[in-house]
Order: sequence, then C-alpha cells, then structure tokens
Amino acid sequence: MNHSAQKIFRLALAVLLVASCGGTALSQTVVILSTDSLTATKRTISGARSAIKEKYESAVFRSVQLAADLTQPAAELESIRALKPDVILTVGSSATQVARDNFANIPIVFSAVKYPVISGLAESTSRPGGNITGASLDIPVDIQFRYFRQIIPGLKRVGVLYTVNTAKLIAPARVIAATMGMELIAIEILGPRDLPRALDSLGSCTQGLWSVADPNLFDPQSTKFILLNSLRKGLPCMGFSRHVVESGALFALDFDYKAIGRQAGLIATMVIDGADPGRIPVTSPDIIWFHYNEKTAKHARIEIPAELVAIAKEVYR
Repeated sequence: MNHSAQKIFRLALAVLLVASCGGTALSQTVVILSTDSLTATKRTISGARSAIKEKYESAVFRSVQLAADLTQPAAELESIRALKPDVILTVGSSATQVARDNFANIPIVFSAVKYPVISGLAESTSRPGGNITGASLDIPVDIQFRYFRQIIPGLKRVGVLYTVNTAKLIAPARVIAATMGMELIAIEILGPRDLPRALDSLGSCTQGLWSVADPNLFDPQSTKFILLNSLRKGLPCMGFSRHVVESGALFALDFDYKAIGRQAGLIATMVIDGADPGRIPVTSPDIIWFHYNEKTAKHARIEIPAELVAIAKEVYR
C-alpha cells in the first residue's frame, strides 16, 4: 500500500469510528476568555488546561483575549457561538461579565474572580444559579481571622474600613468574628477625608486592622496613608494581598493562580460530564500562601510565630 493509499485508509477509518459513535464528536471544545496576558492569567489558564486534559486528552481549546474596553464586535461573539463549546472558561471578573451578558445558553466556569456574589456574577457561593459557577479568589474569613489571632494571640476587637463597594461583606464577617469570640468594628468610608478620623477611632478601640479588597478605598494614595497611620498608631494591619504587604502591611494571605485555574478546570470537567453549573458550589482557594513584612513586624515589636515563619512564601524586608 503506497503513502497516498495509507492516508485515504486512515481517513476512512476515522470516519467509520465517528459513525460508530453515532456521529458524535470525539473531542470537547473549551473556549477560554481573558482580558490580558499577565503572568497570573497565564498561570490560571495553564492550571485549567492541565486539569481538563487529564480527563479529556482530546479536548480542543480556543483562547480569546477580549478587547480592553470590553466592547466586543458582534461577529467575534458569534464566532464563539459557532464553535458550540461544551463550556466557556473565563479568567477574571471582566471576562466573566462579558460571558454572562452574551452566552446565556452556554455553560460558564469562571476563575480568578474576587467576590462573585457581591459583583452579581453568582446568586450565592453554595448555589450560584443560572449557567455559571467557578473558582473564586476569596479566602474564607474564618481562616483569615485564625491567622490574625495566631499572630496577635490576644486579639479581641478587629477593625475594618469599607465602602459601599464592599458593604455586603461586613455583616457576614461580623457574625464569623462573633463565633470566634471577637468583635468586628466596621467604619464606612465615604471619601478620603473620612480616613484620618476613622483610623483614629479604630486605633483607640481595636487591636488590629483587617482589610478587604476594595478598589474604591485602596487606591495607591489611600493605601499609603492607611498603612503609614496604622503603623504609627501601633495597629497591626492584615493586607488583602502580598502587594499590600510589600507596601507595609504586617502580613497577608494569598493564593496560587495555577491552583485556582486547576480548580476551575476540574469544575469544567464536571460540567462537560453533564452537571448543572448553577448547582455546583463556587470554590475558594485550596492552596493558601502566607506573606509577611519583617521590617513592619520589627517596628511594631511583633514576633511572627516560628511555625508561620517556616512556611512563609515571601518575606519582605
């Protein structure tokens, strides 16, 4: 049999295999939507792809990087629909919002999303509803408070600043604090002028400052002001990311983006298998990194427990 005949034979065999399966495709199609090509995004996608590939070796991935202004041409959105993907996997809140607004009939699994319930992407973490679920970046509040108490053993009253953007986080966090024998003192910030008085108040009645990822509050200037004044008042500050620790917060818990992507990928395989995404609980990070600022700790005369020093992912000096 010559080379041409072999190619024809292999093609015919492939057609017969498809026909024997009732004409169904032998691969799964996953569309990946993102809005940038940052390292965190690449790691998230890598984790998701590897998890899906472990179960579906023949899975086909189509990556689409959305325009910066998030206004997608109708033709591009239609081309995604034409692929008839088994699932759309999104990276970040912006890409997830575009998917939710335009693909109501295609299962969506998000990854690397902060506060999906507050942002309206999910009805709840236990039952997200509709055609969507995914892997969030939200480290459970009880875990955050547990680390805080491990560093400040006598912690009884914790302060937090918030804006309308994160107001919905406060009541549940207050309940969690109470179950742990602590009181959460929360002050709403309406504008930059509120910060000095709020920090004075918290400095006089709390033993630590817990922070939430609030873009309305933590712009570069306000972040610097909060960290500098909390340090002056001897108020240990728990940041919401390693970047805040690098800027001067005492410590923070962070996540591994590849692990977040892997969680999303595992959820995607469940959806491909036929599970209803709206009934699959949203996950929280299963790998948590500890970061602390050694200079801040020394200035505040706080000794980071040896067991935490031993596992610290990054130490800022």
